[in-house]
Amino acid sequence: MAEIAFLSDFGSSVSYITYIFSNSLLYPVMILLILFVILSLILAGEFITEYTRRNRDQRDLEKETHRICMIAESSAPLESKYKDAASILKSFDGKQTQMVAAFAKDAAASIEEGDVKHIEKIADDYEVRMMKRTEKTRIITTVGPMLGLMGTLIPLGPALIGLTDGNIDELATNLVIAFATTVIGLFVAGISFCLTTIRNRWYWQDMIDIDYIIDALEELK
Repeated sequence: MAEIAFLSDFGSSVSYITYIFSNSLLYPVMILLILFVILSLILAGEFITEYTRRNRDQRDLEKETHRICMIAESSAPLESKYKDAASILKSFDGKQTQMVAAFAKDAAASIEEGDVKHIEKIADDYEVRMMKRTEKTRIITTVGPMLGLMGTLIPLGPALIGLTDGNIDELATNLVIAFATTVIGLFVAGISFCLTTIRNRWYWQDMIDIDYIIDALEELK
């Protein structure tokens, strides 16, 4: 009997500790969801700004890379080829997307120093930079619904207790919190998912353009 009583007390203690711990997470979850809403709106604003500045002239890109290939095939001295190719790359600013133009500028600086091999490293760095640009939205897309689910389940305990005690006000309050956190979690996840999907397509296209430029520059070696 003593062992049964001990196990009963132990189980009650563990249940109580678990209940207190889960309830203590409610306010941090709600604060994080509010921060996610603010962050997702900021990221949406950055997305719109990036969209308005996203210029991509495919014909100009093909034309200028063809000029680089022609320079590489010419009989001019190697230093002269590097100088001409760097000049062409610098002209990409304003005609191509921000990422491609920035890569072309860095590649031009590397070519002027005679370090053509370093261009591959520059391209890899830009690929990591593109992944970093989508990192926040990918995290919100995954974590947002998790926090929304936590915000839904945590208030259900006090709501059920309020129901058994006949406290309708406590029941209603906790149910409102549960539904609100679910909606907020899905809201931020939906925004972030759309931003991540579109940006992935953008940066995939940018990497294709960068690889196209690299193929032309490799002929300078």
